[in-house]
Amino acid sequence: MTVAAAVSQYIKKKPYLSSALSDGIINLTSLARHIQVDIEKNLRKPVNKGAIIMALKRIQFETEMNTSRKIVKVLRAIGDITVRSNLTDYSFKISDTLLDAQARFLEEVKNDPNIFYTSSRGVTESNIIVNSDLTSKIETYFKREILIEKTDNLSSISMKLPIENVTVPGIYYFIFQRLSWEGVNIFEVISTSNEFTILVGEDYVNVAFKAIKELKSL
Repeated sequence: MTVAAAVSQYIKKKPYLSSALSDGIINLTSLARHIQVDIEKNLRKPVNKGAIIMALKRIQFETEMNTSRKIVKVLRAIGDITVRSNLTDYSFKISDTLLDAQARFLEEVKNDPNIFYTSSRGVTESNIIVNSDLTSKIETYFKREILIEKTDNLSSISMKLPIENVTVPGIYYFIFQRLSWEGVNIFEVISTSNEFTILVGEDYVNVAFKAIKELKSL
């Protein structure tokens, strides 16, 4: 393995470091000195600090080009951003009767244009997110199901992504990273091919909305 390959491998395992490199906010000489021991351990031989610096410069350039040409183009094309408040998230254990309970619930509320309902199903549990004023109905129709967790006082932020988002790696990472830097905890993620929704605590919805909106002006 070459020095360049070893440095590239190291940086790929440090996503925040990779982003800082693309932003040009890291002193490459100091970083090279900091990671020199790890690179030498990986290659099992002494490595010149200058070679590490050169490898970092190449990564910085490639990361910057990749970000500016692909990811930023998609993020700037984010469409409508929709915020919904006063939501409740239910997590139920998967059972043979869970889908029947969902069907009965949906049959009752299907003609109400004001409801918010979405669900996701995993291997062992299923999440259902609704307007908080529907909690009594949920708890009636799902009373025989095993409730794993219930979380109130949530808000959702939905955004429409351009169609090319499915072919550009790193879109979701970039969004998650931005929210992480702002201290926003994400309770739930729901996505389709071209629409992306996150569920956050109501105390953080304004911060999250501002962070996502700012992505459109990168």
